[in-house]
Amino acid sequence: MSCLRNCPKRSHSEEKAFQEHVRKVAQENGRLLGLEGDPDLQFLLSGGNLVKIRSSSWQKNRFYKLNEDCRTLWHASHKKIRKNKTFSLDDIDSLRRGRQSEGLNKHTDPSVEDRCFSIIFKGKKKNLDLMAEDPEQAKKWVNGLEKVISNMYNLSRQEKNEHWLINCMRKADKNKDNKMTLKEVKHFLRQINVEVDDTYAADLFKRCDTSNSGTLEDTEIKHFYDLLTHREEIDVIYKKYARTDDQISARDLLHFLLNEQREQATIHDAVKLIDKYEMDDTAKERNHMTKDGFLMYMQHEEGSILNHKHKGIYQDMNQPLNHYYISSSHNTYLMEDQLKGPSSIEAYIKALMKSCRCVELDCWDGANGEPVIYHGYTLTSKVLFRDVIKAIKEYAFKTSEYPVILSLENHCTVEQQKLMAYHMISILGDALITKPLGDRMPTNFPSPKELKGRFLIKGKRLNKLDTAFISNCTVDEDTVSEEDEAAEVKDNGQKAKSKKSKMKLAKELSDIVIYCKSVHFNSFEHAKYNQAFYEMSSFKESKAFSLAQNSGTAFMHHNMDKLSRIYPAGSRTDSSNYNPVPMWNVGCQIVALNFQTPSKEMHINQGRFLPNGFCGYVLKPEFQRDLSSQFDPNTLTNGPWLKRKTFHIMVISGQQLPKINKDKQSSIVDPLVRVEIYGVPADNASRETHYIENNGFNPVWNEKFVFDINVPELAMVRFVVEDHDAASQNDLVAQYCLPLSSVQNGYRHVPLLTKRGDVIGSAGLFVHIMLIDA
Repeated sequence: MSCLRNCPKRSHSEEKAFQEHVRKVAQENGRLLGLEGDPDLQFLLSGGNLVKIRSSSWQKNRFYKLNEDCRTLWHASHKKIRKNKTFSLDDIDSLRRGRQSEGLNKHTDPSVEDRCFSIIFKGKKKNLDLMAEDPEQAKKWVNGLEKVISNMYNLSRQEKNEHWLINCMRKADKNKDNKMTLKEVKHFLRQINVEVDDTYAADLFKRCDTSNSGTLEDTEIKHFYDLLTHREEIDVIYKKYARTDDQISARDLLHFLLNEQREQATIHDAVKLIDKYEMDDTAKERNHMTKDGFLMYMQHEEGSILNHKHKGIYQDMNQPLNHYYISSSHNTYLMEDQLKGPSSIEAYIKALMKSCRCVELDCWDGANGEPVIYHGYTLTSKVLFRDVIKAIKEYAFKTSEYPVILSLENHCTVEQQKLMAYHMISILGDALITKPLGDRMPTNFPSPKELKGRFLIKGKRLNKLDTAFISNCTVDEDTVSEEDEAAEVKDNGQKAKSKKSKMKLAKELSDIVIYCKSVHFNSFEHAKYNQAFYEMSSFKESKAFSLAQNSGTAFMHHNMDKLSRIYPAGSRTDSSNYNPVPMWNVGCQIVALNFQTPSKEMHINQGRFLPNGFCGYVLKPEFQRDLSSQFDPNTLTNGPWLKRKTFHIMVISGQQLPKINKDKQSSIVDPLVRVEIYGVPADNASRETHYIENNGFNPVWNEKFVFDINVPELAMVRFVVEDHDAASQNDLVAQYCLPLSSVQNGYRHVPLLTKRGDVIGSAGLFVHIMLIDA
């Protein structure tokens, strides 16, 4: 298919050489991915025809193939051969087999189910819905892409760096002759986010061009690569501990682990690390680690800032449900703003795949007797309630097995409420909690472990929960108060309904509200003596922040035996978010944010739920679970919660920071790093480095900061990399956030994420950390 590539016409011999070059490049990249000779990879590299589907009438043939870099997928129209495009596999969030997207479900016939698949992109890019010629072809496409993406993701940072750099070199080799001229070297340096003057580029080139041929090839390119990727800071550390024949022995490594990394390690742990990461067999036999092995170890999970023991489930999951922070979404159905944006099943899928464990369903009467979900009193589009429940059933437990709460905002008539109950019971089946666990009236919540794979409904209930144990129990009233978000002033200035208004509630819907009965909040005193443990209130952010500020201890005690849900103000029509930290500081569990909006607040939320297996549940600190606690985040009275620490951090260097303007070759970032602390008010702080001019590839800062932390259990650390701009606001380059309690001491690599929270494979920061008792 090379003739489709809009390249100058080549002679037969040139074309043959070019194809051989492409084959070798693909073979080398397959080797780097551990897929050399793999039939699924060969299928992707050969490519094939697929039907791209946008609507019932727009279904067109396209040719797709994996490029030889094994990182990008190329596609072209047969009629418009010159208009070809590529997209990066890094941009793919997931693949779905069958008619599992809204588009395919709506625009294709069920008979082609096994020929269809969808490519789901990160961010706002629309899904790519495709149909293969037969089921076998569809299977090969999905298997092949999943295999390549999985292997790319599982590469070490060092391997990702190598893969990325080699492909940048090949892009710079314009005539594909496997040689690099000085001009191509300059082009390559700009590609990898480094701007150097001509003298430096020429000097670097001359040092590598040992053959004096005017081009770099073979070992000269390898020498150039080694010079470029040399990390002096790693050299310094390695030399300090390489005390045995200029290498690090197992005992040297143990010394490093104990004294520098401050880990509780043994000689056995050191030997295991050498066995795992040392590539040189001779060194490995002697229980020695070379510099390459040391760098490999430093760039894997053991060398990450995130405690690798916290990556999986490490907390006690047998505590009552209200003892956990719960990852929660507000108006989950919205893809964009709160006024005109689209409502979509995709929004639920994206939130659930990010381990969100509480999703919101804003339910209204729909046409043909079928309830719909949308943002009432606005121009947002509508989706069928039934279809949303089907999607939730399908995707709820793909990334986390712990319970999902369906938070209902019910504005439907009784008839459509009955249909809502029917859909939930019939679709969710035995996974839906329809009565309390056990055979007697509970006095506390079950644990996340007891509720694995189950759905809880949050909504109004007509009577007390103990009536669930009474056969043929009748209900005296069929009305409840209507409140929560429906009572807020909407965009057109019209008040939806008075907080004192009543609405009729179907018994069928009422009966499946078990552990999360919505009630109006009067006061903490009233709740203490009049509310059962399963009766919970929702608080608009302004009310919640006021209570947290003025009654912090009372709010925390309220959350020790009840659930609280916090939601954004109705005035946030742009789907912006509030700071969730003050709500966690007083023990609120369901702190609902607009997941569709990339923001600092969502970065913090993602960081909060990063440890503990990214399961959507994080155990609250003991002082937020102990009734004798008098903790108040605002006053910080003395108590066991005050375990003051000093956080020393040195921002040493950065590696392969992404370009902001990828389309502009001359656009090079001037990076700076800001370290931010979020926690109790006394702990909030921020410090930043100077900026490095024209170097996003390997900037070095070597700047030290010190932070005093009063309540480390509640503190979050956020790293922000920005492109300095003297004339306007700095642009965000990358970010990363995690709880201070999950930070590891010593020399650590910090992975970096995009604004939307996606991993930037080869980019990172290198830091040194000391978290010590104050």
